[in-house]
Amino acid sequence: MEIEVIKGDITEIQVDAIVNAANTSLLGGGGVDGAIHRKGGPSILEACYAIRNKQGGCDVGEAVITTAGKLPAKYVIHTVGPVWNHGNNDEDLLLESCYKQSLALAVANGVKTIAFPNISTGIYRYPKDKAAVVAVSTVQAFSEKEKLDRVIFVCFDDENYALYNRLLTPEG
Repeated sequence: MEIEVIKGDITEIQVDAIVNAANTSLLGGGGVDGAIHRKGGPSILEACYAIRNKQGGCDVGEAVITTAGKLPAKYVIHTVGPVWNHGNNDEDLLLESCYKQSLALAVANGVKTIAFPNISTGIYRYPKDKAAVVAVSTVQAFSEKEKLDRVIFVCFDDENYALYNRLLTPEG
């Protein structure tokens, strides 16, 4: 499995599935969540409403899958990352669960290529360096058991891009 990092806009990545750093309501919000809903169009929100009606939203550390609407992907996997509370509320385990749940949903739906944003590092204030370690180590451990063709970490800012690049470069 190929694991790579790029700097860019996750809504423009051509993969089977992109991951959305959602909130528990699944109704869109700021950051990457808002961008995915705006660019993907109303079919994503309609699918999220259907999930809410069935199960009442999405808990922290969990993931659900919907159509990608007008995005160049086939699916959006919505996962709810933890809000950082100085590491006092199992944030590492919850963030790890976001990646594991998203990857498991990808495999279950025949996804071969998936793109992740930097989950919880925006308004949820998860320290970027700590989040990068959790993300990379979880994806690497998953790649030893399950096979996807490609996982892309899509970084919106230079700081995350440098952190992921360092973790994914053998001499880093």
